[in-house]
Amino acid sequence: MNLSIICYFIGYVLRIEGVLMLLPAIVGAAYGEKQCYAFFAVAALTFLIGFALTFKRDKNQAFYAKEGFVAVALSWIALSLFGCLPFIFSGDIPRFADAFFETVSGFTTTGSSILSDVEALSQCSLLWRSFSHWIGGMGVLVFLLMILPTAGGSAMHLLKAESPGPQVGKTVPKLRESARILYIIYTVMTVVEIVILLCGGMPLFDAVTLSFGTAGTGGFAIKSTGLAEYSAFSQYVIAAFMILFGVNFNVYYLILIRKVKQAAKSEEVWWYFSAIALAVLTITLNTRQLFVNMEESFRSALFHVGSIITTTGYATYDFNNFPQLSKTILLGLMFMGACAGSTGGGIKVSRIIILLKSARDELARIVHPRAVRRVRLDGKPIEAETFRSVHAYMMAYIALFVVSMLLISVDDFDMTTNFSAVTAAINNIGPGFNVVGPMGSFGGFSDVSKYVFCFDMLAGRLELFPMLVLINPGTWRRALRRGRK
Repeated sequence: MNLSIICYFIGYVLRIEGVLMLLPAIVGAAYGEKQCYAFFAVAALTFLIGFALTFKRDKNQAFYAKEGFVAVALSWIALSLFGCLPFIFSGDIPRFADAFFETVSGFTTTGSSILSDVEALSQCSLLWRSFSHWIGGMGVLVFLLMILPTAGGSAMHLLKAESPGPQVGKTVPKLRESARILYIIYTVMTVVEIVILLCGGMPLFDAVTLSFGTAGTGGFAIKSTGLAEYSAFSQYVIAAFMILFGVNFNVYYLILIRKVKQAAKSEEVWWYFSAIALAVLTITLNTRQLFVNMEESFRSALFHVGSIITTTGYATYDFNNFPQLSKTILLGLMFMGACAGSTGGGIKVSRIIILLKSARDELARIVHPRAVRRVRLDGKPIEAETFRSVHAYMMAYIALFVVSMLLISVDDFDMTTNFSAVTAAINNIGPGFNVVGPMGSFGGFSDVSKYVFCFDMLAGRLELFPMLVLINPGTWRRALRRGRK
């Protein structure tokens, strides 16, 4: 294993984080908050450690799938470890387990929180929480690929380890150009949302933090009541952008280069919007008695369906009070998730399509054993490797889910709380039901359970396997043998 190149990538990630940490530090200074000094100090420390790790680059720049997966997993852990230090040193979240949980939740765009009174935080800490969503939404390694040249096709191993979905490809032939295009689309959409929210009368700080959370499909709110206090206009805007950020970004690229027909043929996008439309209609009718009029019921349904399917996690109403049908639909959407190639989490719509088509194909083989069939997506036959990766992902997903449920059950919360908490963590959603509902928090869980959730959140954001490779003894066995020699 090429450990030197792994350390080099981790170092560059820390350098980027150190620079990005200056934004909340400057905002804190502008508000006259003493907590800003903690951010300035940690920003300097993070950058210096990153600089030390990248001061000398090994001549052997090549790395393979194993190094790519390990580099991504360790980079995200390092990002979270250094990212939680400002919370601790500023005194906003003094306990390490809580600060680490909050930071992992931020960078993985989960939005789960241990805080019961979010408004007690300083402005710089509130901004850092939401900014971490924006940083993690597109992926810090994708940003790294945009600015750092790598040897040959090795960079694809980083992209595969960090990008969401069963199939990972390049938008254009050059990987750096692909990363640049993705970040331009991501940034422009974020700025557009901020401008529209400002036009609707939302304060600048609120518009920026909520747009960061929307873009990254993260969901950290800056008020204890979630988004309930904001105007209907703002709620509609945020709901619309949550749904838009849940679309595969390759579709936006096709629209930009005027291949609208090709973009419109995406099966995944059709399934995604169809699921949203059906869920919104059903929940609107099912929750009508909870609201003053049909418009409020529709707005609530649209907002929460958009929030849950994209795994953003914002809320305008405590959906613990929804009827059982509506809660069951939301639970199903938690597992389904957004499109591959978006900033959303969950299993992904494309995997659901592949699994359903695979089951349909198997039924057809039983009825017509001699028939020759190929499962297709967007008119193209699905490769055997994609089938294998989808089924392997689902088996790993189920195993991790079951193990996590067993580990956190020691805290003795009710089954609904435990089940929805693990669901929220692995699928990077944020809120669950009962104790961990939209108006609750994860603060009541033990430190051990919080670390389990942290692993789940990182695994869910990185499509499971980078974190599983990291804890696999076989990954390190050969490297340890070389070290002894």
